[in-house]
Amino acid sequence: MKLEQSDFGQLSDGSKVGLWRLQAGDIEVRLTNFGAAIVSMICPDTSGNMADIVLGYDTVNEYENDKIYAGSTIGRVANRIDKGRFTLDGNVYELPRNSGEVHLHGGINGFNKALWQAQELEVENGLGLEMKYLSLDNEEGYPGNLQVKVVFSLKNDNSLRIDYYAQTDKKTIVNLTNHSYFNLAGSGDILDHELWLNSEYFLPMNKNFVPIGAELSVKNTPMDFHKQTRIGNRINDNYQQIKLAGGYDHNYVISGNGGEMRKAAIVHEPQSGRVLEVFTTQPGIQFYSGNFLDGSVTGKSGKVYQKRNGLCLETQHYPDSPNHKDFPSIELSPGDTYRQATIFRVTAE
Repeated sequence: MKLEQSDFGQLSDGSKVGLWRLQAGDIEVRLTNFGAAIVSMICPDTSGNMADIVLGYDTVNEYENDKIYAGSTIGRVANRIDKGRFTLDGNVYELPRNSGEVHLHGGINGFNKALWQAQELEVENGLGLEMKYLSLDNEEGYPGNLQVKVVFSLKNDNSLRIDYYAQTDKKTIVNLTNHSYFNLAGSGDILDHELWLNSEYFLPMNKNFVPIGAELSVKNTPMDFHKQTRIGNRINDNYQQIKLAGGYDHNYVISGNGGEMRKAAIVHEPQSGRVLEVFTTQPGIQFYSGNFLDGSVTGKSGKVYQKRNGLCLETQHYPDSPNHKDFPSIELSPGDTYRQATIFRVTAE
């Protein structure tokens, strides 16, 4: 096991940013405290060949200008809030609309644009890095001073665990996730990746990618990944929800009890043999097939990110939760602690 810190450069305001390299089991992970982001995850294939399986950048200035949320921690509220508006205890809160008519991924300067305080931790059977951030009252329109902590633990079993914690001094809403783009082949598109989702229902959405109400069964639709299926098989089907998103960009309801750690997804890449397993305590997972990657973003080693060069599996509460009383609540009150966890485990078969 090995943990090393190095300089990752400076932000435009002169703030210094760090880069941490964690090595345990067969995996090397690099993390930065700008955006509490996963910069790289380097893993072997069945022949022992190493490849970086997440999209990202070589410099902190590229992260500062990032528009695709590559690898970042997302908050105060992940995904979308319709019309940038929600009501809490009779008070109406207005948030910036940074994606058409909706508030997306915490706003103009969400947690992905914050400089977090980092501290190395001792972790059983692995290495740990704790990151903290104080989100001030009325930041991006949200009420309450929110103290957030994210703990990354890389274990000898090739798993990266992310634990999320938050406390507030005023009733607020919070829904944290990680926005890594995975490509288990290390290059090309993700259409040949095979996906299994522990889900029998998804949330249909409107043209603004906001849920329109009740859960729909995936049965007999191209949304069904209850059996492991090649992602490209039905990604262009003549199905309204597929056409709206230009592929997949939907919240799936994870089977089992929310709050309990359970398997949410498995991704298999046939050529490399790499397998990604996702476990979480969250009630939902957003499967996004990289439909809006369009060649305008250049990442690590000058690689241009084209359409569907990566996929996201964002464990989360449901999009637009504050505006749907029947969705699991994302409210947090003073004296309570927000706790969620997600595990990404990579092996080769």
